[in-house]
Amino acid sequence: MNALPEIQHPIAAKDIEILRKLEQRVLWLATWMIHHANHIRPSRDGLKVGGHQSSSASLSTLMTALYFHSLRPQDRVAVKPHAAPVFHAIQYMLGRESRQQLENFRAYGGAQSYPSRTKDKTEVDFSTGSVGLGVGATLFAALVQDMIIGRNLLPDGHRPGRMIALMGDAEMDEGNIFEALLEGWKHDVRNLWWIVDYNRQSLDGVINDQLAPKLLRLFESFGWRTVQLKYGRKLEAARHGPAGEALLHWIDNCPNQLYSALSFKGGAAWRSHLRSDLAGSAGLAALLDSHDDASLSALMCNLAGHDLESILDAFSAAETEQPTLFLAYTIKGNGLPLAGHKDNHSGQMTAAQIADFRASCGIREGQEWQPLEGIGLPEAKVRAFLSTVPFAQRPPASSAATIPVAAIPVPEGARLSTQEAFGKVMTGLAREASPMADRIVTTSPDVTVSTNLSGWVNRRSLFNRFQNSDIFQTEKVPSAQKWQGKPSGQHYELGIAENNLFLMLSQLGLAHDFFGTRLLPVGTVYDPFINRGLDALIYACYQNARFMLVATPSGVTLAPEGGAHQSVNTPLIGMAQDGLAYFEPAYADELAAIMEWGFGHMQAADGGSVYLRLSTRVLEQIPRKLSAEQKADVVAGAYWLRRPDPGASVAIAYCGTIAPEAMEAAIAFAGRPPGPGILAITSPDRLYTDWETACRQRRNGDSMATAHIERLFMELPRDAGLVTIQDGHPAALAWLGSVQRNPVHALGVSRFGQSGDLQDLYKHFGLDSAAILAAMTEVQSR
Repeated sequence: MNALPEIQHPIAAKDIEILRKLEQRVLWLATWMIHHANHIRPSRDGLKVGGHQSSSASLSTLMTALYFHSLRPQDRVAVKPHAAPVFHAIQYMLGRESRQQLENFRAYGGAQSYPSRTKDKTEVDFSTGSVGLGVGATLFAALVQDMIIGRNLLPDGHRPGRMIALMGDAEMDEGNIFEALLEGWKHDVRNLWWIVDYNRQSLDGVINDQLAPKLLRLFESFGWRTVQLKYGRKLEAARHGPAGEALLHWIDNCPNQLYSALSFKGGAAWRSHLRSDLAGSAGLAALLDSHDDASLSALMCNLAGHDLESILDAFSAAETEQPTLFLAYTIKGNGLPLAGHKDNHSGQMTAAQIADFRASCGIREGQEWQPLEGIGLPEAKVRAFLSTVPFAQRPPASSAATIPVAAIPVPEGARLSTQEAFGKVMTGLAREASPMADRIVTTSPDVTVSTNLSGWVNRRSLFNRFQNSDIFQTEKVPSAQKWQGKPSGQHYELGIAENNLFLMLSQLGLAHDFFGTRLLPVGTVYDPFINRGLDALIYACYQNARFMLVATPSGVTLAPEGGAHQSVNTPLIGMAQDGLAYFEPAYADELAAIMEWGFGHMQAADGGSVYLRLSTRVLEQIPRKLSAEQKADVVAGAYWLRRPDPGASVAIAYCGTIAPEAMEAAIAFAGRPPGPGILAITSPDRLYTDWETACRQRRNGDSMATAHIERLFMELPRDAGLVTIQDGHPAALAWLGSVQRNPVHALGVSRFGQSGDLQDLYKHFGLDSAAILAAMTEVQSR
């Protein structure tokens, strides 16, 4: 056997030795955590707990290098969902997570199945689990950091960090990753690492051959630095030995399925294929004779994604702002008896295999959870090393101070749509020199003008890392839009990809946690296209990001645009989505009160994000000035626009810009005294949530708990009929009949829309005053 050349490495040999021991310990803890959850912890329901031993194993080396050496306190990481056990094992070894959390992996209150900012007890940077979204989120976090730096908002003591995503190669099938990639190129993203666990296996099988060069070329075309981590030190050394070039050429051309199968079968299978496929290659006999089956298998599986020195070198060489893709070749299940098998994604080791693995790790039975058990080095030495790990020096998370909320005047105008009123509010805020206005950041997916944000942008400018001019202005071409790009700009103009909008809002809405700077994000989108980015919207709320989503135009009220641009189900989304308070005002004064409250709610410890469903329909404004009590009712979700007469037999509850039809029907019905009530619903979501909370409190013994809607309905007889109406799905208001068992006739839209004018469409869908009047008559007679 030829001697291997001596490997030189800038990291001290003693540190490499400790890192290798930590790598083995991390792999054990991650594997044991899953085994314990499925086979040792008692099951009360008989359900499989699950976990991903093989997916964890393929990333254990990369995460060891990252967390125990290369990661700095200011860096942020999105962990591959199926490597959550590795993340928890590392946090445990660093003293940042308890043994109880690991023992309760995937159990109530324990370490979560996938890293979660809101559910895990340890600090998680990016929630992951909905595949690909955590990856995209890191890119937008990097863009948010660019804005904060450009506007000189990074607090003293905070340093720019790298946003890092650890992903499986199968996640590259997710379109949102490539949507984000394009947006990053447009905005010249910086300080971003994407690390691909290129194990060439997905849930159901093995991925296509020769994907790697295509990915590398794609990223390079978008200005990324690419690093291919393919061969470990043993294979690189073998290149210079007998049959070395032939061996690596064979690996380069080996189909992914064959490489995976041989990784599972082991040394004898490798030997048989190499002897056959490389027959006649000079030095082949010497190569094969120099290895027994175990060492031959170790050589053939020595990919750089499992080679600490190769990884550490690559990470150390990437100390630039340029975004970098690391394509790290790995083996799914590396180090486990499941390695390479195409069924290993959900496969788990048997009790016998776990016992053998425990023995090979030098772990005594009963000591499986001890952090440094079997590590084989003086404990004091290892603990001293862990105490100096840069990532472990990250201070506890602390949120930025809140921004005072300025009063929002009611937009002027006798006739306004809620969309126009929103534009007037934002333009008014743009003129102010208030702390609130200075921290508002707007963004929109190519609909800035058509959602009435252009007045804000004209005054507050686009964000750009470098100063640039509006060429139409410099060329003296008349335009209503005067959009300059500059580092102090407060608007991110996005391409027409709603998924990117919600990922951007999620990261703007977490700036207070990530960068110590509170921003007040406002994003606009066409209401029907919430569905296009719904996965990312849910993800944003799951992270507890704080933002204001302004969705307009909405409903079939967007009449001539036809069914493709009309929204029906979005009220139900607004009601169902946790962490998102949905409002649908009809009038400008309601909108102003809601927005003022919303900017405070976005910052409150028990607050959340806000969704405004607005319209382009112009309404005659009610000449009034809302009192503090009336504003409180608007924010709470409803108020009586017309109180029902004593003994009234019917009432109308409307939501949004269908208000004129509700009033016309009430006037027509008023000839049959007592007069009906008109309930203005400004937030079906807030109204329902409050009622649900009161019901739960009463079930738990608080007999005095009363909801806002219950107090309002004290003025409505229990036998009175109730007609609900909304330009949206009728189920959003149908629940009102459950409050005090009033009979309900719910009107709304439950079918795809079509083109037409308001009169035709309202008649077609039963939203006009005649339909409301007929419903009042019908429900009154029950």
